[in-house]
Amino acid sequence: MATIRLTVAQALIRFLKNQYVRFDGEETRFFKGCFGIFGHGNVAGIGQALQEYPDFTYYQSRNEQAMVHTAIAYAKTANRRQAFACTTSIGPGAMNMVTAAQTATINRIPVLLLPGDIFARREPDPVLQQVEYENTQDMSANDCFRPVSKFWDRINRAEQLMPSLLAAMRVLTSPADTGAVTLAMPQDVQAEAYDYPEEFFDKRVWDIPRNRPDSALVEKAASWIKSAKRPVIVAGGGVKYSEAESVLEAFAEKTGIPIGETFAGKGSVPYDKPYCLGGLGATGTKGAIEMAGEADLIIGVGTRYSDFTSASNSLFQNPDVRFLNINVKELDSYKRGALPLTGDAKITLEELAGHLKDYQVEEAYREEAARKSKEWDDEVSRIYDTANGAEEPIDQASVIGTLNAFMDKKDIMVCAAGSLPGDLHKLWRSSDPKNFHLEYGNSCMGYEIAGGVGVKMAEPDREVYVMVGDGSYWMLNHEIISSIQEGNKVNILVLDNSGYASIGALSESVGSARFGTKYRYREDGELKGECLPVDIAKNAESLGARVIRANSADDLKKALAEAKSSDRTTVIYIKTNLLRTVKGYHAWWEVPVAEVSTMEDVQQARETYVENKKRQKYHF
Repeated sequence: MATIRLTVAQALIRFLKNQYVRFDGEETRFFKGCFGIFGHGNVAGIGQALQEYPDFTYYQSRNEQAMVHTAIAYAKTANRRQAFACTTSIGPGAMNMVTAAQTATINRIPVLLLPGDIFARREPDPVLQQVEYENTQDMSANDCFRPVSKFWDRINRAEQLMPSLLAAMRVLTSPADTGAVTLAMPQDVQAEAYDYPEEFFDKRVWDIPRNRPDSALVEKAASWIKSAKRPVIVAGGGVKYSEAESVLEAFAEKTGIPIGETFAGKGSVPYDKPYCLGGLGATGTKGAIEMAGEADLIIGVGTRYSDFTSASNSLFQNPDVRFLNINVKELDSYKRGALPLTGDAKITLEELAGHLKDYQVEEAYREEAARKSKEWDDEVSRIYDTANGAEEPIDQASVIGTLNAFMDKKDIMVCAAGSLPGDLHKLWRSSDPKNFHLEYGNSCMGYEIAGGVGVKMAEPDREVYVMVGDGSYWMLNHEIISSIQEGNKVNILVLDNSGYASIGALSESVGSARFGTKYRYREDGELKGECLPVDIAKNAESLGARVIRANSADDLKKALAEAKSSDRTTVIYIKTNLLRTVKGYHAWWEVPVAEVSTMEDVQQARETYVENKKRQKYHF
């Protein structure tokens, strides 16, 4: 057997650059490249290997969490057919990736994390940034990645790299099990040499299967649908990853079953279809909430039923409701005591449709869904038209409506956290599956700008518009620099309301009067003075972005046109109203309220909380 002598890091990169995936007959190189920030722990190992193999592109970042966010957004936009590796030094560099690892795993998005680690030989222990433990020598800070990774391993010997990489690739390319994969890389092992079999580095193609559900269960599912009077489909992110949008659209068109969308599933069908009810759940539309509440059959397609989707298990109120779940992941297909169709969404919908050739919902039910869809579209128009867009500060809804109307069908809007996601879930009119990119599995503040860069890398011919509040902006704004360095132009709308609007509203709902959520000077011992004199526009300009200030909807229209014509990342700075956001539509999200308090507002909030708890249901 022919061998080649390589360092562990060189073998790692040589293997990664020869990994491919095949989906529906189309073959794609799996790794786009590697993000990295170098320090002791990876500069002499993986850093040297990346320099030695320039055809495996190295990308520079400014923050370890941010680079993983960029990798996540890229993989999500690529429907998980491509991914990035991310390398860091040991200690704080590695720890900065843990939050983003959780984001990837919660959202089922592939990313390979390669944190540097302490010496496997232990000769120089304790090294700089090493955490010491009294009861073991076999643990480091990298063990923090274990609970937020779908696969975790530590490469303590050179030959361990081979089986570990094969196991890692199985998880990364699995439709059901993908997420963050962490290979902890001790810094001495990275630089050690070993005689690796040459065949290990041959081109390897990983087939991504379209798993089929059990045929008997498909027949049973069809009988459930035929007997249902008020079925509703919940479209989740799995619809998009399966590329099942057209099949779902045809299924709904034929059967007349209305569709509500999760955050990840929004855009699965065009917003103007008569069976599209829009966002579903705690931040959903009025029609979606009402029809889901009365449904006798919920058909979940590619959803994991987060508490926002289920309104903390208070949404599905029909006492006779049953659940039928289509999901590639067995864990999700069995949720809520459902009839589980464990398989690929596109294939399963096609097979199910074959058993429903003559089935349609009753015409009155189809008309009800169409009426609610139209009523909601009229409500969106009303909100957009009445939201304050002329006076300073303008309303957030006005900004959303102006951007929504301006963007081309194929453009992409990116958001993640704050009060924006709830408003966007209700109001955004999606006309393309990729048009609405929202990270809400982890709702990770700081994802937005880094995520926008990843989206642009995956779709360089589309305009990308990032919507970010001032709270998220201050957490991770420096990926503006990375976007400029690589020529990945994004348009960033910063909505500045001098505080945490979402948590402020939540604080009010639990009786705490927005305590600690406004950016204010301290006065009389509390943060209640004047707004802080920070200037986001100047900050963005200092990072290299072109900056345009917009004070009204008309200003914003002009700014968007200027930004689109620019070839450089542009920040549009908008001062918005902190207190005026879009109301909810009688759905609930559980956040516990203090059981005892001397504060009257908290006492009243507790009473409301107890009443809402009565609506929660277990589904078996």
